[in-house]
Amino acid sequence: MREVSVATKSWEMKMPFRITGHVFSEALLLDVALTEDGFTGRGESAGVYYLGESLDSMVAQVESVRAALEQGADREQLLDLLPLGGARNAIDCALWDLEAKRAGKSIWELTGIEPGQTISVNTVGIGTLEEMAAAAETLDTPRIKVKLNAEMPVERVAAVRAARPDVELVVDVNQGWTFAQLKEFAPQLKELGVAMIEQPLKRGHDEELEGYKSPIPLCADESCLDTSEFEQAARRYHMINIKLDKTGGLTEALKLAQMAREKGIGLMVGNMMGTSLAMAPGFVVAQLCRFVDLDGALFLKQDREHPMTYASGVISAPEPQLWG
Repeated sequence: MREVSVATKSWEMKMPFRITGHVFSEALLLDVALTEDGFTGRGESAGVYYLGESLDSMVAQVESVRAALEQGADREQLLDLLPLGGARNAIDCALWDLEAKRAGKSIWELTGIEPGQTISVNTVGIGTLEEMAAAAETLDTPRIKVKLNAEMPVERVAAVRAARPDVELVVDVNQGWTFAQLKEFAPQLKELGVAMIEQPLKRGHDEELEGYKSPIPLCADESCLDTSEFEQAARRYHMINIKLDKTGGLTEALKLAQMAREKGIGLMVGNMMGTSLAMAPGFVVAQLCRFVDLDGALFLKQDREHPMTYASGVISAPEPQLWG
């Protein structure tokens, strides 16, 4: 019989991180460990805050399928047992890790995906113009993502661009604009060399994007959770940001990536914050993506043992001792 362990922990952040409508001062993370035949697989999740998920709700979901997991439920069965979200993500990633360790194979052998050099954006949170410029100057990376809201977005990007004329810039609005604001800001951001705008409009209120000719590629984040929302998102966006907390794990994430690639929709992989244990399965998806945002562990004061490393924007592949 498989043993199921569930734990929660607050991981302290180096400093508060601000995006549209939210300030994060700690990372509240769910850990799931599955042990079978002497091997243990692990998964981690932060959940999806804008769907109302919490540590308590995720723990309750794990407990609701404990018996099925103990009896050997696999990743495909898990898709029917739980809805998308953090609990399923942590379990799914633990199942992948367990499968790799029991089989004596790497995650690359299991998925058929080859790891390569992977460059992640580093993220600048919302602050004053001076704070954002100063933060950008400290980042040793060729790609920076700038968090924006409706307050001085062009000025904020201009400040970062002035501080870092050498980098590729993308911006993330986290649902913070109206359609009128998007049409106003996008041409100005193009002049500043912005390569992509992520989630400018609110989830469920972005139908105006159908037929809109944006001067900059638009990427869906909150507007595309999993495969069930892909077709609609593909009519409105040029790219999809895949996050394992949204898809409910690597299994569904890989299915979403395949759908996007078949339809010529660009891909990005992101994260909802977490340690290297959460970034590791995202690194698999990263091999299929134009943009990678897996810098979540850099916001934490501490990381897991056998952490992934970040050097000049390049992320190391996870070691098997960490995951996969």
